[in-house]
Amino acid sequence: MGLNKEELAHLEEKAHSLRHSIVNTVLYAGSGHIGGALSALDIMVILYYHFMNHRPEDPNWEDRDRFVLSKGHAGIGFVSILADLGYIEPEQLKTFNLTGSKLGIHLDSNNVPGVDASTGSLGHGLSIALGMALAARQLKKNYRTFCILGDGECDEGSVWEAAMATAHFNATNLVTFVDRNHFMIDGNTEDVMKLEPFADKWRAFGFEALVINGHDYNALHDAIEHALAGTEKPVKPVVIICDTVKGCGIDFMEGNYKWHYGAINEEVAEQCHRSLDQYYQKRMQEKGA
Repeated sequence: MGLNKEELAHLEEKAHSLRHSIVNTVLYAGSGHIGGALSALDIMVILYYHFMNHRPEDPNWEDRDRFVLSKGHAGIGFVSILADLGYIEPEQLKTFNLTGSKLGIHLDSNNVPGVDASTGSLGHGLSIALGMALAARQLKKNYRTFCILGDGECDEGSVWEAAMATAHFNATNLVTFVDRNHFMIDGNTEDVMKLEPFADKWRAFGFEALVINGHDYNALHDAIEHALAGTEKPVKPVVIICDTVKGCGIDFMEGNYKWHYGAINEEVAEQCHRSLDQYYQKRMQEKGA
């Protein structure tokens, strides 16, 4: 079954609030990786607020589902979720990436409760996630592991080594996502290092590859449900390639690689907030809410 009306409204409202939190955190920090945080946000929202088993009051609960944000520069989005859920105090967001803060621009699992892996050096997250998935199998645990890659990150050879190993070990308790926002720090992925035919590459490495709208909660829900059903029988591991928009929700940032990382002041922040409100109203109108 898909999401009901109440579940969908809850996810939309949560994402709307978190997009505003991301803007505020970028303002506190003076700058940040806002474009990729906004493109990946809906994936993280449906995982943390609908699918994942986790306990903010017990971050090290051994049976929790694991999450690896391989594109660690999007931590400015992830940390807003951790603050909202109670892993950290929301006031800590005002210290993000400032001297002496525990919240670095790439979140450190030794300093930030709820972070399962320190990431930011691109290309390593899928290998770490595979290790977690194989550990669950060895320990006869039922926890699932979820990993989000960036599309530009898939230029790294280590991603494909991990993909080959994931298929070899048939790690169906690992669900891989690619935030396919089509841009990296230097421009369009197809100009910098061509990825297409992207889904076919994953299939050639032994995955079932699904391509969906990464901002559509019903599409995300159905794809994740399908991937998790694979833990019940020996099928291929699943990669969900999420077609997303860099800077999603902020009109002057959308689809602009120059907002991969950027600085904002209070005036720009107000423009961002206004645009996000309009984006939310449009999304809700389209859903008849």
